[in-house]
Amino acid sequence: MTTLRIILGDQCSRGLSALRDLDRARDVVLSMEVAEETGTVPHHRQKIALIFSMLRHFHAALVARGVRAEHIRLDDPENSGSFTGEVLRAVRRHRASRIIATHPGEWRVAEAMRGWEAAAGIPVEIREDDRFLCTRAEFARWAGGRRQLRMEYFYREMRQRHRLLLEPDGTPTGGQWNYDAENRKRLPPGESPPPVPRFAPDAITREVLELVARRFPRRYGGLESFGWPVTARDAGVALRDFLAHRLPRFGDYQDAMAAGEPVLYHSLVSPALNGGLLDPLEVCQAAEAEYRAGRAPLNAVEGFIRQILGWREYVRGLYWLRMPGYAEGNALEAKRPLPEFYWSAETDMACLRHTLAQTRDHAHAHHIQRLMVAGNFALLAGIDPAAVNAWYLAVYLDAYEWVQLPNTHGMALFADGGVMASKPYAASGAYIHRMSDYCGQCRHDVRRAEGEGACPFNFLYWDFIARHAERWRGNARMALPLRNLERMPPERLATLRAQAARFLESLPPAADYC
Repeated sequence: MTTLRIILGDQCSRGLSALRDLDRARDVVLSMEVAEETGTVPHHRQKIALIFSMLRHFHAALVARGVRAEHIRLDDPENSGSFTGEVLRAVRRHRASRIIATHPGEWRVAEAMRGWEAAAGIPVEIREDDRFLCTRAEFARWAGGRRQLRMEYFYREMRQRHRLLLEPDGTPTGGQWNYDAENRKRLPPGESPPPVPRFAPDAITREVLELVARRFPRRYGGLESFGWPVTARDAGVALRDFLAHRLPRFGDYQDAMAAGEPVLYHSLVSPALNGGLLDPLEVCQAAEAEYRAGRAPLNAVEGFIRQILGWREYVRGLYWLRMPGYAEGNALEAKRPLPEFYWSAETDMACLRHTLAQTRDHAHAHHIQRLMVAGNFALLAGIDPAAVNAWYLAVYLDAYEWVQLPNTHGMALFADGGVMASKPYAASGAYIHRMSDYCGQCRHDVRRAEGEGACPFNFLYWDFIARHAERWRGNARMALPLRNLERMPPERLATLRAQAARFLESLPPAADYC
C-alpha cells in the first residue's frame, strides 16, 4: 500500500504535516515544477528560481535521508504542466492507494486539491498547515461576532498564547503591547547599515538559474543579484546574521527609506519563512532571546515579533476567512489601469523610481516602500485593485496570495472598504520626505502642491480626499484631512484636481508581461 505525499513549492519543511508518519519503505514523496504555476502569474524570475531551487534542494535532502522521493522538473518531457496532472501521473506510476497533502496557501490550489480524490479514485487527506501559529478555524472563532477585525487585538492574544515578551504575571514586557511609536526614525545622513550575507549559487541553483533564463527570457526581473538562502541551513545563517547585526537597530529605522540602501536594518527572512525554511515561532523566540540577553532593545524586538506573530498570522487568517470573494471587492471604485512605470521603473518621481528599480533588480522592497510609495500612489491614483494585486503578487519574492492579497487589497488600497484597516493609508509627499532622502534627488518639489514642478503625491492626495469626501464623513480618523479640505478655497481645490487629472491622463498604461 503506497501513500503518495505531496510537497508544494512553499512547503520545504522537514516538519510538514504531510510528511508526518512517513513510511520510508512504502511511501513516495512527490515534488514538482509545473508550467501552470509559472504562467498563471508572471512571477519575477528570481521568485521562480527561488522556488525551484528550494524544491530541488529539499528533494535532495529527502533522498539523502533514505526517503523514496521523486521530483519532476519543469523541462521533463513527460511533465503535464499542472499539479493535478503530475499527481495523477504519480498515482498511476506508483499504484498509490491514497494521497496525503498539506493544505496549500492559495484558494485556487486548494480548489484543485479538493478535486484530486474524484480524479484519482483514491482517498485524499488534506492536513492542516500547522507551520502557522493560528489555524484557520482558530482565526474564524476569534473573528466571529466582531464588528472590526483589528490586528492589534489579535496580536495581543497571540502574544499571550505563545508566551512571547510577557512577564510571569501575563502582562506585556515593558508595560505596553506595542512600541510602534518608537519605530519611525529617518536614517541619519552618512549612516551605513551592515552588509547582508549573500549565498553564492551552488550547482543546483546555477542549474535552476540557467533554466529560468532559458525558459523565461522576457519575464520581468533580473537574475544577476540572486543570492537568497535556498536551504534551511542557509536560512538559519541569514537569520543569525540579522539577529546579531541588524536587529538592534531594526526598530528605530524599520520605516526609513534611503536611496541605494535596499535592506537597511530589515531581516529579509520573509522569503525563507514563507517558503518553509524557517519556523515562525522559533524565529520569534530567537528574537526574544536577544532582548533577554541585553543585545537588542525592546522596541526592535517587539516590532519584529509583531510583524511575524501579528501581521503574518493575521493576514493569513483574514485571507481564508474572506476568500474567495475578498479579491473581488473594489470599495473605492478604482478603475484606472496600472501605469507602465510599475514594470519599467522609468519615472521622474524619485521615490517610485528607487522603489520600483529595487523591486525589478532584487524582487524585494520593504514594507514601507510597498505600502507608502508603490501602494500609496496606486491608492491616490485610483488604480484598479485587480491590476495592482496582480502586480504585487508577480514581482515580490515573498509574495504568496495568502499574504499578498490582504496586505495590498485591504491595507494599501482600502479596496475591502475597511475590513482590514480603519482608514486608508493615504499620504502626501510630506510623509515620504519625512521618512526618506528620496525627495532631495527628485525633479519634483515636495514643498509644492500645485503648478510646474509640484510633487505629484501632493495634488493627487487632495484629489483623492475630495473624490471620496462623502465616504469619509463617518470616519473619525479622516476628520483632520476633511477639515483641511473644507478650509481650502474652492478655486485652489479645482486647480489641484485639474492638475491631478492631467497628470494621470499622461501616464501610459502597462503592457502585458509574460
